[in-house]
Amino acid sequence: MTVDAHHHVWDLSVRDQDWIPEHSPIRRDFTLADLEPGARAAGVDRTVLVQTVTVPAETPEFLALAASHDLIAGVVGWTDLTRPDVADELARLRELPGGRHLKGIRHQVQAEPDPDWLLRPDVRRGLAAVAAAGLVYDLIVLPRHLPACTEAAASLPELTFVLDHLGKPPLATGALEPWSRDLHALAALPNTAAKLSGLLTEASPTWTVTDLRPCADIALEAFGPSRLMFGSDWPVCTERASYGEVLRIARELTDGLSPAERTRLFGTTAARVYDL
Repeated sequence: MTVDAHHHVWDLSVRDQDWIPEHSPIRRDFTLADLEPGARAAGVDRTVLVQTVTVPAETPEFLALAASHDLIAGVVGWTDLTRPDVADELARLRELPGGRHLKGIRHQVQAEPDPDWLLRPDVRRGLAAVAAAGLVYDLIVLPRHLPACTEAAASLPELTFVLDHLGKPPLATGALEPWSRDLHALAALPNTAAKLSGLLTEASPTWTVTDLRPCADIALEAFGPSRLMFGSDWPVCTERASYGEVLRIARELTDGLSPAERTRLFGTTAARVYDL
């Protein structure tokens, strides 16, 4: 089984994706019908659909989509962690059509001006509710947020934290410290995992696989294949490579693993972490 642990879909006629630059090639609709042929051709069996914008309506839409397509095995949605009734809201989401596909929650921490947003008392209360609901929490952050991620994960050992895109390492500059040090600190906690995803977006426009390898090697050293999972970051990745190329690059970056280790990184780790 091959699992893509991180992709998106969006329809600009339903809502804007205001984070996409005006003239970007990904400023158009990307639907599951667009994804499925490439994913199936690449041998991907199941996927995890991840939130894109911080609006309440998106998560119910994603759950309904998962209920009607067997490719989507899980959804990482969004809800306001700071709302006093967050536990009730999580329960409500799970009662919706497709609610059983809700596997995690994510917030755009990378857009928060406070690098310690995760440590706010109201946010930590919300994170505790996510844990109590049996869900995981995806971290979409920049390198400067990693110390707060580590502190939050240490304070909530009952919650699994999944680091998206390896915390967006500064590949374009090649200055991998303090990112590498902070990544290792987060990975030292047993309730953490990470996605080998999104590296092409952080690389220079003239990237090569050789440019990406140091970050992949650091992630493998820190998390190991039992806590690291492949994610395409489709359709964002299409600015740099096709779906099939992204999977091929990930396999090349992990060519030193044993067959059993590759099975974990490209399938069973995601299935276990997200309870797919």
